[in-house]
Amino acid sequence: MIEELSIRDLGVIGEAVLPLGPGFTALTGETGAGKTMIVTALGLLLGERADSQVLRKGSASAVVEGHWLIESNGPVAARVMDAGGDLDPAGQDRVALLLSRSVSAEGRSRAVVGGRTTPVGVLAELGRDLVVVHGQADQVRLRSATAQRDALDRFAGPELSTVLDDYQDTYRRWQAGQGELDVLIAERDRREREAEDLRAAIEEIETVAPRRGEDAELAERAERLGNLEELRLAAAGAHELLSAQTSDDGGDVLTLLEGARRQIDRVASHDPTLAPIAEAIANASFAVSDVSAQLSSYLGGLDADGAHELETIQERRAQLGALIRKHGQSLDETIDFLDVGSSRLLELDNDSDRVERLRGDVAGDRAKLLALAERLTAIRTAAAETLSRRVTEELTALAMADAMITVRIDSSGDYSLAGRDQVTILLQPHKGAEPRALGRGASGGELSRVMLAIEVVIAGSDPVPTFIFDEVDAGVGGASAIEIGKRLAQLARSAQVIVVTHLPQVAAFATNHLRVVKSTDGEITASSVQQLHGEERAEELARMLSGLAESESGLAHARELLDTARSFA
Repeated sequence: MIEELSIRDLGVIGEAVLPLGPGFTALTGETGAGKTMIVTALGLLLGERADSQVLRKGSASAVVEGHWLIESNGPVAARVMDAGGDLDPAGQDRVALLLSRSVSAEGRSRAVVGGRTTPVGVLAELGRDLVVVHGQADQVRLRSATAQRDALDRFAGPELSTVLDDYQDTYRRWQAGQGELDVLIAERDRREREAEDLRAAIEEIETVAPRRGEDAELAERAERLGNLEELRLAAAGAHELLSAQTSDDGGDVLTLLEGARRQIDRVASHDPTLAPIAEAIANASFAVSDVSAQLSSYLGGLDADGAHELETIQERRAQLGALIRKHGQSLDETIDFLDVGSSRLLELDNDSDRVERLRGDVAGDRAKLLALAERLTAIRTAAAETLSRRVTEELTALAMADAMITVRIDSSGDYSLAGRDQVTILLQPHKGAEPRALGRGASGGELSRVMLAIEVVIAGSDPVPTFIFDEVDAGVGGASAIEIGKRLAQLARSAQVIVVTHLPQVAAFATNHLRVVKSTDGEITASSVQQLHGEERAEELARMLSGLAESESGLAHARELLDTARSFA
């Protein structure tokens, strides 16, 4: 319940404090006095979009504050605590909540919940549990099938809400699974081609069976075999120079070293210093002999069939080169491709299993969806019968005694997030008339009374702490207006009701009457809010009736209206 609303520098309102409290509050005043700004102020507190154009001319900012009493253990209190806001004890399992919203001339907006700055979205979340606002735009909205379904769902209450939550979770899961399945099926041909290409590439690489570093080894061997004859001639020539066992001229190194050693040995006994030299010559001879043996072994190891081996190596190098050109920049990358490609092929080969699993999941979700949709239809159908009867009874009390409301449920054939049901509210304005949808032909006055009747009925199953009606009585007058006043007063017995009205017949039933007063100094127009009591109320109602607050006939009629309202209470 809103206890008090404070407004500063919003539209024509310079500064105003509205004492609200429980029961039925009527807001009246001349056209243009600023009643709409009060609804705008409440909208700001409920998270609606801020517009700097609503600021009072010359003001740096506009500020709106609302003081609420809420249940200490309710969802609103829990959300405020989650947002870090503070709540003050107010007795009888209630706590006090302060909401604030400011809008600067530059368009910046600031929201405060329980003394803590929060995102504006938090106000919107709280607003859904705090207030239901109805304006003339909501009468237009009531013509839509969506709004009519929402009204029926609110009336159906927690039973439908629980099933609908389950249905919507299933619907989203079904849609996501179906979407993934559609993509897999649509891309199946492409993925099959990719798998075939990978399978061929992997088979090709596995057939060649490359080893890391093999290309470098083969290049080295090819270099050797490509110069085999030159290597043979060089090795043979060197061997002959070192040790030409068949040489006749004794020109090889070993023969020369042996001759040098014998020369030294012959005279070494005459000079001991020649002994080490003779030993060094002997060692050199041994070393040359060893090198000669190595060259002999090298010559023996040169393959006589080197040309055939070179051909084989070049063929192998060609195989490796072809793999590298197709699958990587190097042999190592080609081998890496084998590992990566194998993993990807395994994933692609599992597509068929994945498709089958998805098909099973999607089919299961769809079956559950159909079952839940059937339950939604059953709950809505039962609720529609009750809602039709009760709203018709309410319309009788709202001076539409011959009117009949029928809430019809049709299957749309398609499944949406709300189910498959098409909800249509039909109005038969009088006996013998053809029932027609609210969206086709219902007048503004009829819509006002239908909407109020629906709210009065729904309030019994889906209670809301506060209802705000902004001129929903437009197009209504006379006896119908009195009946609307009675119904608003009845609604106020179980909820706080705030009504912006031009009808004295409605305002007379208020337990709290606030008048928005406009004044001007010739340059600036300003509005304030006055709480009316006693004769002040009669004068305001007389003004609304005749335009003259002091008219004796108007005052008499106003007092009569007040007496009628008091007798109803």
